[in-house]
Amino acid sequence: MFRSTLASILLLIAAATAAPSLAHAENLVARCAKVGDDDKAKPIPATIVPKARELFGFSPQTPNAIIRKGTSYRCMGGKALLCNVGANLVCGKANAAQSLPGATAFCKQNPGSDVVPMAATGHDTIYEWKCVGPNAQIVRQVVNVDPRGFIAENWKPLD
Repeated sequence: MFRSTLASILLLIAAATAAPSLAHAENLVARCAKVGDDDKAKPIPATIVPKARELFGFSPQTPNAIIRKGTSYRCMGGKALLCNVGANLVCGKANAAQSLPGATAFCKQNPGSDVVPMAATGHDTIYEWKCVGPNAQIVRQVVNVDPRGFIAENWKPLD
């Protein structure tokens, strides 16, 4: 009797500790389904870290705290989306401005440069830039922007 009761209690504890991850993911999905669009990126809960690890291809050795610190979520079209910041990856809105003060300043100091570095343009620009003489000029658009104004490639559905 004692063993079966103990086994039942252990099973309940195991189920209770496994359930929050799925439940929290479902809560985010349900929240986004309810609100539709919410452009404010929010930190992910700890229970979403395994899904973020999978979505962004983190190795098993990457600490959960690193993944959680760099990953956020937002809602678009009723779906929960995750983004993980990186060296050149931004989770904020994209910058579609066709004139950038940083690019202008760079080109004045480096006229004729074939490339304006992201350190000058900002990592949120959607364009590749060059200098034509002392003037900054767009070469081409290099990333897609989603309907809410974010860099589409940086956001992945939670599903």
